[in-house]
Amino acid sequence: MATIYEVSKLAGVSLATVSRVLNNNTPVREATRLKVMEAVDKLGYHPNSVAQSLASKRSNSIGIVVSELNGPFFGTLLSDIEAAFRRAGKHVIIAAGHSDEKLEKESIEFLQSRNCDALILHVEAVTDEFLTELAAKDIPFVLLNRFVDGLSDRCVTLNNQHGGYLATNYLLSHGHQRIGYISGPMWKHDAEQRYFGHLRALAQHNVNPQERLFYEGDYHEEGGAAGLHALLKADPAITAVVCANDEMAAGAITSAREAGLSLPGDLSIVGFDNVNFSHYMFPKLTTVDYPIGSMGMMASRWVLKNVYQQKLDDIQTVFEPRIIERESVARPRVTAQ
Repeated sequence: MATIYEVSKLAGVSLATVSRVLNNNTPVREATRLKVMEAVDKLGYHPNSVAQSLASKRSNSIGIVVSELNGPFFGTLLSDIEAAFRRAGKHVIIAAGHSDEKLEKESIEFLQSRNCDALILHVEAVTDEFLTELAAKDIPFVLLNRFVDGLSDRCVTLNNQHGGYLATNYLLSHGHQRIGYISGPMWKHDAEQRYFGHLRALAQHNVNPQERLFYEGDYHEEGGAAGLHALLKADPAITAVVCANDEMAAGAITSAREAGLSLPGDLSIVGFDNVNFSHYMFPKLTTVDYPIGSMGMMASRWVLKNVYQQKLDDIQTVFEPRIIERESVARPRVTAQ
């Protein structure tokens, strides 16, 4: 098995230079880096990760906490984060918090016990105070889809309120007036903000919100199905529904078909997220794009820049949603009164 000394000799550089290239933590000339990597390839050298960690005082691992491990939303997020770190020679350790305060704290403590160099947190139940205290302990972390006062430089967020506005405004612009709304759990900040955006669009078009046209869902397919059933029971004359995520939109579409409705002829539906299955649904789902993959990669860049001192451009902290027009929206056959 080749050693770092053999790499140094073949490349004609010092051991320190080889170490800098392999750890990627100090700038070196590109020509020098190429010589070292050519020697590594020729000799088939594999760095000892334990030795690297001892030398650099880094584990080269990043901890990630997400709400769930299943589903297309978090699958996209985790895949893009892992790819970004793998390209940088780092590895990820993943834990699920299940939107539960106790489990989120346990996950964070577990990742700290694994000596992760930094954390990427998609957490919903822990308090702002807990996160502020975590930052005061000099634990490097970046927050996804969460804004905390005083931690703005480490929050990568989506303008959820504007996303909710876009979804409802799109239906209003197509002539819909009687619009049902299936929200996520309203204790979650993103669900609340999306609903506020919905209300803002209604107000802009002088449409009064009606309590019977609101259903609090759970961000899961079953919640969307139950929500659509409840809305139709409350007002059979609704012509459109906004779902606060695509999974609930899938459930709402199933429930609408079971009720004998054609889509979008009898009922138009708009989702939120633009997950990978949304353009395979029938009809293809009009939705609000949530660039979670890009946001995950930006969180990765925050870690690479602030923890591993890589020279990177400024970090984008706020992302804007956009409407994705497909086939699940049409003008109402009869404009609701």
